[in-house]
Amino acid sequence: MLASTEGETPVIEVETEGAMAQVKKGAAVTRAGVSPEVAASSPSLERWVGQGSRLIAGPGGYVPEDGLTAAELMSGGFGLTYHDFLLLPGFIDFEAGDVSTKSALTKRVTLNTPLVSSPMDTVTESEMAVAMALMGGIGIIHSNCPAEDQAAQVRRVKKFKQGFITDPICIPPTATIERVLEMKSELGYSSFPVTDTGKIGGDLLGIVTSRDIDFCRGERLQQPVTHVMTKRDELITAIEGISLEDANATMEKSRKGKLPIVDEDGKVVALISRTDLKKHREYPMASKNPETKELLVGAAIGTRPQDKDRLRLLVEAGLDVVVLDSSQGNSVFQIDMIKYIKTAYPEIDVIAGNVVTASQAKNLIDAGADALRVGMGSGSICITQEVMACGRPQGTAVYKVAEYARRFGVPVIADGGIRNVGTIIKALALGACCIMMGSMLAGTSEAPGDYFYQDGVRLKKYRGMGSLGAMREKRGEAGKARYFSEGSKVMVAQGVSGSVADKGSLFQYIPYLVTGIQHGLQDVGVKSLVQLRSSMYCGEVRFERRTAAAQSEGGVHGLHSYEKSLF
Repeated sequence: MLASTEGETPVIEVETEGAMAQVKKGAAVTRAGVSPEVAASSPSLERWVGQGSRLIAGPGGYVPEDGLTAAELMSGGFGLTYHDFLLLPGFIDFEAGDVSTKSALTKRVTLNTPLVSSPMDTVTESEMAVAMALMGGIGIIHSNCPAEDQAAQVRRVKKFKQGFITDPICIPPTATIERVLEMKSELGYSSFPVTDTGKIGGDLLGIVTSRDIDFCRGERLQQPVTHVMTKRDELITAIEGISLEDANATMEKSRKGKLPIVDEDGKVVALISRTDLKKHREYPMASKNPETKELLVGAAIGTRPQDKDRLRLLVEAGLDVVVLDSSQGNSVFQIDMIKYIKTAYPEIDVIAGNVVTASQAKNLIDAGADALRVGMGSGSICITQEVMACGRPQGTAVYKVAEYARRFGVPVIADGGIRNVGTIIKALALGACCIMMGSMLAGTSEAPGDYFYQDGVRLKKYRGMGSLGAMREKRGEAGKARYFSEGSKVMVAQGVSGSVADKGSLFQYIPYLVTGIQHGLQDVGVKSLVQLRSSMYCGEVRFERRTAAAQSEGGVHGLHSYEKSLF
């Protein structure tokens, strides 16, 4: 079909068997390209139109092959990042809410959402790990601290019970009302058990809540809280060991907002809040041990001899999975550590890495690794590729390792290069079973550290474990060990320190990510992550490379200014 002009009147020329029908621009056009009136004027053209209709829309119509398989995408001999390709859309016959995000973390551990928080000292401690587990993922607690502190973090997660505050902030009877108001402003809540020691484990004397202090003014602010608190003999309490259901019933009956939990000697061991009981009903996807019903938690260790003692403390605290934290996991040190763990603690699954090639993966799988962590130099704060000239573009790394590891039933965790929902979906489409996130979570309120303002923006500090700040950290040696720098007189940084914008609470952020994953899989035409991977390997999920111009076109462009609010 060719466009031409006759004088000033454009026409459409349709070439047929010995006939040329000219249709003036603006005439009705069928799916074959011409109007029924024009087709009727020429028998040969009418036959052509019928054939064209069948060719385009008829039964058994030809559909040309489009896009590339994952193997074809990665066969060009050069490395690809997540920005270098797109997935082509498939057929939708289901709702986004029907998409299952369940996926394997290790050979024996499965998560309801494929999200893992990175073992970095500005990302994951107990608060982050609890929140990740409640939302269906898992948190890996960092090791840049004394072993006893890391074990205490693990223990805090394992002892967490939805609705129970196991480490409530207590105040002494000498605390003034003014001080309690200051604590309310600092912490965001105003209910505090009053104990003789001012700490948990002390004798319960009473409890002070916002209704006791909100209307205190003037000289009353200097009075001790004992003047306004609800005293011990007026309190409704529960004995340690009460179930959450029974505690809920007690609170409903007493119409109280707080329920102190005490032991047989009257010492405070926990506190239950009505708001936390409401949250209990909101986490049906929580990652829990099926036998103990405790939240799942992981922790990172190194490959030094002293890390065996660290691991012992972590296992005693209730650890579920251990991550061997190294920038280059293909080493005799990690292989020996895997073999030791599988012999000494066969019940603990080992996540080994980091690796970016199939040959690296082979050595760790042969040693007994239960999962592999993939990525080298692709994180937002990592400069390994720049400084060490070693690594691999993350898209290629994930596909190559996952394609090999799947043959042995070993799941792969994509670690690095994750910037948004789109990159999460691409990593999963290349064979990753789970996604590890650092910068994506560092700005949430559950991440360690305090917020600060810079140029009017609310920020939190975020640093790589290979940054000089992390390697010089006095609390631990994890930064040095991860990058094999313990014995070096001169440290070579493989990471940077920076800051990330506030992302609010994880309890709003993770649902946004999960919903985004569901919608992405719906567009591809698959109903689960298992189906996504199987369809990718059999060639049903198709990919296409993107030029720099295509990448530009795929983002926001052509606007004078805009505001980008994602959730």
